[in-house]
Order: sequence, then structure tokens, then C-alpha cells
Amino acid sequence: MPNLPTDLPENFINRELSWLEFNQRVLEEAQDESIPVLERVKFLAIFASNLDEFFMVRVAGLREQVFGALAPQDPPPDGMTPMAILQRCVVRTRELVEQQYACWNDSVKPALDAAGIGLRTEADLTAAQRKTIDKYFRQQVFPVLTPMAIDPSHPSPHFHNRGLYLAATLKRRRGIGPERMFAVVQLPQMTPRLVPVDPGGTTEFLMLEDIVAARLHELFVGYDVVKWGEFRITRDMDIDLLDEEGDDLLRAIEGRLRSRARSEAVRVEASDRLAPDLLDVIVREEEVHRGDPADPSAYGEVYKVDGPLDLSCLMSLPSLTERGDLLNPPFTPRLPNSLAIKGDLFDRISAGDVLLHHPFDSFQPVVEFVTQAARDPQVLAIKQTLYRTSGDSPIVSSLIEAAESGKHVTALVELKARFDEANNISWARRMERSGVHVVYGFMNLKTHCKLCLVVRQEGGKRVRNYAHLGTGNYNPTTARLYTDIGLFTADRAMTEDVSAVFNFLTGYSQHHQWQKLVVAPVDLHDQTIRLIEEQTDRASRGKPARVIAKLNSLADRETIEALYRASQAGVSIDLVIRGICCLRPGIEGLSENIRVRSIVDRFLEHSRILVFGEGSRQKVYLASADWMPRNFERRVEVMFPVEDPELRQRITQEILPIYLNDNERARLLTPSGSYEHAAPGKSGEERRSQLELIDIANGRPSAPVVTDTSTPSKRKPPARKSAAKKTAVTKSLANGASKTPKPRKSDTPK
Repeated sequence: MPNLPTDLPENFINRELSWLEFNQRVLEEAQDESIPVLERVKFLAIFASNLDEFFMVRVAGLREQVFGALAPQDPPPDGMTPMAILQRCVVRTRELVEQQYACWNDSVKPALDAAGIGLRTEADLTAAQRKTIDKYFRQQVFPVLTPMAIDPSHPSPHFHNRGLYLAATLKRRRGIGPERMFAVVQLPQMTPRLVPVDPGGTTEFLMLEDIVAARLHELFVGYDVVKWGEFRITRDMDIDLLDEEGDDLLRAIEGRLRSRARSEAVRVEASDRLAPDLLDVIVREEEVHRGDPADPSAYGEVYKVDGPLDLSCLMSLPSLTERGDLLNPPFTPRLPNSLAIKGDLFDRISAGDVLLHHPFDSFQPVVEFVTQAARDPQVLAIKQTLYRTSGDSPIVSSLIEAAESGKHVTALVELKARFDEANNISWARRMERSGVHVVYGFMNLKTHCKLCLVVRQEGGKRVRNYAHLGTGNYNPTTARLYTDIGLFTADRAMTEDVSAVFNFLTGYSQHHQWQKLVVAPVDLHDQTIRLIEEQTDRASRGKPARVIAKLNSLADRETIEALYRASQAGVSIDLVIRGICCLRPGIEGLSENIRVRSIVDRFLEHSRILVFGEGSRQKVYLASADWMPRNFERRVEVMFPVEDPELRQRITQEILPIYLNDNERARLLTPSGSYEHAAPGKSGEERRSQLELIDIANGRPSAPVVTDTSTPSKRKPPARKSAAKKTAVTKSLANGASKTPKPRKSDTPK
């Protein structure tokens, strides 16, 4: 078949619809009965939280294009109009929400009950328990609540983004006031949603809304509650600074944070027990689009659900229950031998590059790198980018300690890190007060690269640079939950490039001759396409050619077209894309040599790994950037090479093949845009990449690494094992029952 044109709209999957399919894969983990039930609870909570952000950012942006007549920041290559995308998103979201609540009501909640963990109602309580809840309500909840009547003298309050409200129709029994009225109560956001039935209890809980609803008469004394129900508003929470005036980025961000509270509603969620007339009042007040109940494809912004609103509250349940037997087995990250010997960390980095694959390798050496630099009298300066970090970050504390001891400390704080803006402002000011030179980057570019540079005076007047470059944030908390890769190096050219990035960020210093780093928005896009085209040229000349890319998202049109041309030339391409993927694989004459897989499992796959070529010509890179227009054009990003032969071998012969052989948690993208579970290979052996990587980190053998690049199987995947049988398999893997080549000596756990 002749090659097809690469630029046709039908060659691309819509970005928003692709993201919804990613969240479907998250939901599938909650639906999987072979997974421990409290882990399933977590996935339900993650699905809900993901959907919130999708509406606050992506749906909000589409609404602005449709109703505000704004041009899209990145025109979709699939050619869909904003309204068409919104309509498709509504249909798919309603399907997913229906599945979400069916999963909760019919599967997860009964499984919790069977395990001895119950979500009770007021009717389930004994007299003693009701007395306990009454006391809790009066002491902890009632003082915080504000009953709000809505009538001509009490205008409708502004409902907070993602706040949970009870709405009620009331009838006057005595006293002053209208005979009938509509009233609302906001549940306090600082009060736990899941309340133990017994003091200190870990097995039975009431939802906060049920506690308050049963006692509404104590808030509206003199009125009878005719009917009530819950609702929740989601608002446009994206920050757009392109139209901001002035030169103070900090104040611009603070102003936009204040304006969020007044932003438009993009979604109304209502429980099925909320009366239609109450819902009509909310819809009218918020001016949202009701939709057409007779036409499911019509655009609407009201979502009725069969169960508790905002299931993200379930994320607290595992910690409340203290039931480790209903969670994944605990895992302790390893400390590679190259860093396990006590002594000076800089001496060990000076002896050779060090690679850390989190969370399988401990993040502690990264913390120690900054801590030791802060206390080392030979260190002259520390420079650090901070995109997201934990509230009690030891890295921030070390930077403050270094500044207070007289070292020159520079922190590039990205104030525009979405939904972390207020937190970043808080500890940025704390650092400034301690003498850290805090820089906020650029108005129109996010600083997304992950870099730390230490300047150290050694051997008299000799100054040497040490650097850490990573694919993920300097956040010790998420480093235990996300897969990322970091590199320590004292390589002169690499560290000079890192220094030049900081000079660009702090002083607009440009025209540096990059030696090893590839930087966005300077040349990352062009270099990425050039690296793909090098493989295209090799394949067209009959030489071996290969591309492997592990990323979070792939949405850049030019990069996708370059991959299509590479496939047409015969390049073998494997993509491990966790989330959004706008490329259609497996189309004859266009992409038949491209395979795309997504892995959703215990840890969030976040590392970006790029391999171009084979053998001695192979180039291996790590990056902070995905292949998306925003990363190439509107962010400061860094792609950096892995040059040490042993570290390259670990990536290309251990880490990536394990991901490419996963047939338990991997889904394969089909040309239609849907995903299928990966089928077992020829051996029929089940492979789960994250478990194998845990085994290697624990010094236990795993399964042999044999890269399988076959096309997606059309047959249905085997049925998942029962929970009991699966647990036994998980435990056997955790106890080292499988086989693999021995780990490299340099990285064998101590």
C-alpha cells in the first residue's frame, strides 16, 4: 500500500478525548477486583480528582473558546471545533461518571463491607453511637456552619469552587420569616468528610453531609425541612497571564488567585436526592447550561450522580482504617551501592555519573545532595529550580540554612505551577526573608526543568560544578509515588550548560553554545524532530533504525508527523505514553511500525526516557518535557544525555525492556483511539513492570527481559484472577519467586 499523507485530520486523536481515555484506565484499576480494596479506593479518589482538574482547566478553556470567542492556544490537528469537542466530552464524561458510581455502589463499597469497613447511615446507628455523633456535631461541626437563607433580603451566596453544599426547602413552623424558603449550608472544608462512628474507631464511618443533613433543624430553628440534597460547583481555575500588565509577576499571580473565587461555573454536580426545583435555582443562579435530557449528545453542564459527591474524599480512608492487609505490600526504596558507602557525596559523584530511578531507588540522595551542600564549607553557591515541592520540604530548609550561613543561594520558583501557586508564594517569601535570592522566572514561560547546581571550591583555588538533573519535581513525598529518573554528574560540559540555564533564567543571558543539554524553547522542538529524522534517513538507506520514547503525553502535531514519516520509512517505534496520545498507531501506509502502550499501576508513571538508534550509534536522553506544544514553546525545559555506558545499559537493557514487556498493567492503543489490555507473549507468562522493578530494587530476581514489539493482539485479554489468587501471586513475586538476570554490580542493593 502506498504511503498516506501524514497531515490529514483523521490521522490524529483529539487531545481532550484522549485524556478522558486515560482517566478511563485509572477507573479500570478501581474496577479490578484483583487489586486490594483500599488501593481500589485510592484509584476511585484519583479518578475523581483528575476529572475535577480536567473541568477546571481543559473544559474551562474550551468554554472560553466557544462562549468567549477566544482562539485556541494550540489548534487541534484533528480539526474538531471547540463545541464539537465539548459535546463529545460531555457524552464520554457521563459514561465514565456512571461507571464510577456503579463501581463504588456495586463493587468497592460492598468489598469494604466484606472486609469489615463500613460507611453507615444515621439509621444504622445505635443509641450510644447517635449520642456520640450528636456530641461531635455540636462541638466540632455546628460552630463552623453558617445557615444561609435565600430570599429577596438574603441574596444567593457565591458558591466556592469544589465546595460541598446542602440545599434544602424549608417550611416555617413558627417565628418570623417566609412561609417557605430555599436555604443552603456549606460543609466546612477543614472538617473530615469521613467521621468515625465510635471515638477512635477505624471500621465504621459516617459521611459528614449525612451528619449535617440529619440535624438541619438545629440550624434552621422554627422551620421544618421539606426536602434536601447535595450539590457542588466546579469553576474555571486556569490562570492566564498573557493579558496581564505590569512587571511584578508575584502580584499578578496573587491577583489571579483572588479572581479565581469569582470565576464562572463549568460544572454542577447534584446528588440524586436533590429535588429538581432546588437544582433549577442553582442552575439559574450560576447561569450554567442545563442541557437537553431528551438528547444525551447535547451540551450540558449539570451532572446527576447516584452516590456521595466528590469521591476524592475517599483518599483519606486507607489512613483512617489502619488496614495494611488491604493495601499493596510496603516497599522500601533501595540505596544503590554507588551511594551506599558513607562519606562525601561529592567525591562519589566526581568518580562518575550516578543514575537514580525513583521510587525504586531512594530519593534521599537528592535531599542529601542539597543538605550536604548547605553545610559543606567548600561550597560557594547553590542554584535550584523548584516547580512543586512538599510543604515541609527538607530541600527548602537546606537552601535557607545555606543562605543563612553566607552561601550564595539562588532559587528559581515557578509561581505558575498550576494549583500550587499559593503554596509556592508562601515558601518563596520564607526563603527571601532568609537571604535566598528568589527569582520567579518569566511572565510568558513556565520554568519546568528540574535542575540543581552546586559550585564547590576544591584544591585551593580550583572551582568545580556538581549537578543533579531530573525528570520529576524536587518533592520527597511524590518521589515515593511517581516514577522518575535523576542523574548526578560532575561532567564539565554538562554542568557548564546547567550553569548557562540558570544564567538565562535569572538574567536573560543568551547565545550560549550548548554542549550537551537541549533546551526549550530554544531548540528542543527542532532537535527532537532532527533526532527522529536521523532514524528516518537510516531506515530509508536500509540500515537499522529505532525510536523508543517513554513520556506522559504526546500531542505535538509536527512531532507526530515526523514519527509517521519514520514509520513509513521502516523505523521500528515503541512509545510508552501514560496519558494523552494524539497519534494513531498501526495504520497501514502511515503508522504500521508504531506501537503505543500506556501503563497505569501502583506508581504514577512520570519519567521521560528517549532512545534514538541502536548499537554504538544509540543516543539516550532523559527529559523534563513531554512532546507537547506547551513543553516545546511555552516552557523552559531540558533534555540531557546519558553517556556513561553502564547507565545507558541499565536504561536500554533493563528499564525500558521491562516496560515494553508488561502485559498485566499495560494497555495498547488501537488505531480507533481505544485501548486494549496487552495479551501475554508467546510464553504466556504474565509480566508486571513495576513489580519487576521492585524485585530488582530489593535484590530479588525478576522475569527474563525479552523485548516484545509485536503488534497489538485483537483477542480479548485473559480474565483477571480472583482477588485471593491474585494476592497470592503478588506475594510470591514480592518474595522473589520469579527469575531475571542479576542486577549490575554498581547498583546492587547493599
